[in-house]
Parts: sequence; structure tokens; C-alpha cells
Amino acid sequence: MNASAQFEETRRIILRRYEVSARIGIHDFEQAGPQRLWVSVELWLAPRPAPRGDEIGEVLDYDFLREEIARLAASRHFNLQETFAEALMELCLGREGVTGALVRTEKPDVYPDTEAVGFELTRFKVG
Repeated sequence: MNASAQFEETRRIILRRYEVSARIGIHDFEQAGPQRLWVSVELWLAPRPAPRGDEIGEVLDYDFLREEIARLAASRHFNLQETFAEALMELCLGREGVTGALVRTEKPDVYPDTEAVGFELTRFKVG
């Protein structure tokens, strides 16, 4: 590799299909009680040096994602996946070092002939 080569690097944290129990939906059967919700998140991170010491303090600790998703899912009833995704997006983009995020929610138990029905939102900070 050429020692003078220049690179542009993108770093992401990815959490796929984290399953939580959520009170979500507008249909009567959905309002009767909690249901399974799959949540996936991708976070784009601001450029920073690669970790040198192999220490958690050198990177964004992704444990907060599971904690925030679980807390949000337990916080109240959401009529819409879109509303849940918007609230989660705010939490993600409010985190220091996060420059963009993709949030996807999927309800696997709504339709018997479909693996899941969901919503996806992608947003990047500008300026």
C-alpha cells in the first residue's frame, strides 16, 4: 500500500433486530397488550482516530442503544411505528459523536402471511 495514500473512512455501529416488548399499534388486538417489536439501528460516527489501547473509552459504547430502546419501548403506548422511530431517532442523534442514524422498526406478529411490517427512517446532521 502506498504510504502517502489518503483515505476517507466511515464508522458505523449496527444493532440488528433487537426484540423488545412494546405497547404499539392502532388495532384493537394491538392495544390489548404488549407485542413483539424488532428494532434495528445503524449509527454513523464522526471521524476519530482508531482505538490504540483496545479500551472501551476510545469508542462509542453501544450498550446505550439497547438500554435506550428498552426504556423507550416501556415508556408508553405508541399508536404508530413512525412515532416510536422518531423518538428513537432523537435519542440517537442526541448522542455525542453520532452524525447520522438509520432506525428501523418491525412488527412480526401483525399479519399471518407476512414476516413483518415496519417503518424505516434515515437522518443525517448537516452543517
